[in-house]
Amino acid sequence: MPSQARAAIYPAPNQPFEIHDFPLRNVSDEELLVRVSMSSICRSDIHSWQGKRPNPCPGLLGHEIIGRIEQQGNCVIQDLRGIPLAVGDRITWTEFFHAGTDYYDAIHNLPQKSLGLRKYGHESAETQPHFLGGFAEYCYVMPGTGILKLADELTDEEAVPLNCAAATMASVCEASQIGLGDTVVIQGLGLLGIYGAAMSRARGATRVIGIDTVADRLETARDFGATSCLNAAEMSEQDLVAAVRQQTSPDGADVVLEVCGNANVIPAGIQMLRRGGRYTTAGLVSPGANVTFDANLLVQRMVTLRGIHNYHPRHLLQAHDFILSERKRFPFGDLIEARFPLDQINEAFQQAADRVVLRACVTP
Repeated sequence: MPSQARAAIYPAPNQPFEIHDFPLRNVSDEELLVRVSMSSICRSDIHSWQGKRPNPCPGLLGHEIIGRIEQQGNCVIQDLRGIPLAVGDRITWTEFFHAGTDYYDAIHNLPQKSLGLRKYGHESAETQPHFLGGFAEYCYVMPGTGILKLADELTDEEAVPLNCAAATMASVCEASQIGLGDTVVIQGLGLLGIYGAAMSRARGATRVIGIDTVADRLETARDFGATSCLNAAEMSEQDLVAAVRQQTSPDGADVVLEVCGNANVIPAGIQMLRRGGRYTTAGLVSPGANVTFDANLLVQRMVTLRGIHNYHPRHLLQAHDFILSERKRFPFGDLIEARFPLDQINEAFQQAADRVVLRACVTP
């Protein structure tokens, strides 16, 4: 193990990334040190970089990470399934960690909302152990993290979004109770929305309508199970609602999923639902997502409105197994559209922010 390693740090919001060297230390008995193979740029990374959500600076971003175990603590002997772990194994891990258990974990089965929870890619680069994000050569995996050994069949491109986009979408689909014969509308066809289309079809949805403003994403969604797509940039809100309701007779969609990060789509989404329909929002992760709508619709139409943030560790396993089982049906590896070395991280972030690519990744 080298005595130091490189990390891409942003000193303040909207400032260029800088490559810094930080010291590496030996792991404790309950830690791993991972040599990062690949880390993809999530939309929330972009929001942090742009100052739209709070994040300590100078910061080390990146939470969609895969890598190989470089150093292993004596107490870290198996993954979430009980599979033995060893130096050299390729792994991913939950995007969050927390010490011990608490009220939300033990009583409400919400470990992702435990008090004192911390997240990879949301920590200061100045404090020990420095490497708690993906845009670096190494990352420490801390106590309280759920670790998952990756199947050999999965490529790095298929595996890298598992611990955020894919696992989060597994949580969203479960919360939305998507089942056989359902009609599902997805507002936003970034990586979450694309996974949502594929998972909805796999759960038995017979019709999946994707909505976005980027034409290329509409085409991609069709490759991942969307039965039809609508370009919101070419339609008024009223026409968009009418088009959805026309395709979801007799009374609208069973489920609408918001994963675009724009609160303004919520009123239209609620109008797209049938009586008793379910609306789940998972994209509004930045403060200030204020919206006004007629709450009478929730009551009169008996709509269920639910928010999902992060996921339970079981969803990471579900996402892994879904990608593994459906990889020949859906081209998951193609969703990573650009790879950049660590030195080109500024170009990578700019392309991702400008939506030139669906997902860009950094390969330290």
